[in-house]
Amino acid sequence: MSIELTIYTKPGCHLCEQAREAIDRVIGEFKKANKTSDILLEEINILDNAELEKKYAEEIPVLLINGNMHNYWRIDEERLMRALHRLATS
Repeated sequence: MSIELTIYTKPGCHLCEQAREAIDRVIGEFKKANKTSDILLEEINILDNAELEKKYAEEIPVLLINGNMHNYWRIDEERLMRALHRLATS
């Protein structure tokens, strides 16, 4: 199974840096327990897209899982791990 994570960020955003670190930790732990699941992570700079910049200017970082909003501002690592495990076992 493949799970797609998308994080909307912008340069100089300390919350974005923290979110990326949290996501990296969760992905690392998830991959240890779920060898058959593949996670694709895409980071998108909202400043490269006027529509995204307008939509998410006050909410970044924003994390989507398979195109659906999961979190914004701060990443709850336990919640993210639960969501990934649910997808991997469904």
